[in-house]
Amino acid sequence: MARRSVNARDVAELAGVSRASVSRCFTQGASISPDTRARILEAADRLGYQVNRLASGLIRSETGLVALIAAEIDTPYRANLLAELTRQLQAAGKVGVLINTDRSDESVEHALRQAISYRADAAIFLSGMPAPSLAETCLRNGMRLVLINRDEERPGSVRIRLDDAEAGERALMLLRAAGCRRPALASSEAGTTSLIERERGFRAAARATGIDLIEARFGPTAYETGLDLGMALLTRADRPDGIFCTTDLMACGIMDVARWRLGIDIPGQLSLIGFDDIPQARWEGYDLTTFAQPVADIAAAAIDWLSRPADAGPVPATGSLRRLRSRLIQRGSLRRQPSDTRRAAPPPLGSSSETP
Repeated sequence: MARRSVNARDVAELAGVSRASVSRCFTQGASISPDTRARILEAADRLGYQVNRLASGLIRSETGLVALIAAEIDTPYRANLLAELTRQLQAAGKVGVLINTDRSDESVEHALRQAISYRADAAIFLSGMPAPSLAETCLRNGMRLVLINRDEERPGSVRIRLDDAEAGERALMLLRAAGCRRPALASSEAGTTSLIERERGFRAAARATGIDLIEARFGPTAYETGLDLGMALLTRADRPDGIFCTTDLMACGIMDVARWRLGIDIPGQLSLIGFDDIPQARWEGYDLTTFAQPVADIAAAAIDWLSRPADAGPVPATGSLRRLRSRLIQRGSLRRQPSDTRRAAPPPLGSSSETP
């Protein structure tokens, strides 16, 4: 026989109070005397009673559930962002529900329909995009949408974007300042908005300075892809002496090929710049110069939007855009010229300097 769960009526009977008093006891800000509250809490503790937040939320048409729709959740950057999002959601009194996708339109649509069926208050997209018709269905159901590093607009949503193109431009300038004469661009074939923008900025800066770029692009955004990129770029007759890799994970693969397969000194013979500032980039074995994604700021912008009062005014038909800036983290993979005053007093191994 299935065991009956303890409910508020059981607590009320044991505490000798009304059912309404139990409800007020577990409602933040509700008026209740200290003595009554103490009796109710004691009874709840004895019975093992827990408030059914989902049921009470459904009554108020506010469940507190936020769907996190993402692919490649095992990659370091995505795992970091999910950890920060769930931490800030919990601090805001909300619950993140992760739905793993494979980036395809069908997978993303299925994930969003799952979120709607569970009456989620909102959905945060780290991967993929909902179809316009499905986004409108969300809005009609009072569901908010947050699109992180997505290019397309959806009515009533907020897009949180980084200055990816600017970071690409800065990467080219950094390699030039390091004395690199044959800069290269290394990327994957994922074709995400973020990667495309980083590539675009790097190419634009190269064109503006009259530099002919060396480029290579393979497979998914993975460490193994970095190994392939490293072999393709570093075995050329016109081997590059500086590489901007559109993610840290691939940059780590390139660095391992350079050092362990080909015996290339970093940064003496090859300068490397990545993007994301994943934990591995800070390891002494990599010490990778990179652009840090402002993970905490991305999560804060998302939570701020989700916490926006319903009566805060209309949202633009094209949605809202919040643009954030990546931060340059200079480490040991980028060669420094003698004119750089920092060279006179090099930092300890594994240390870094930050540039906004």
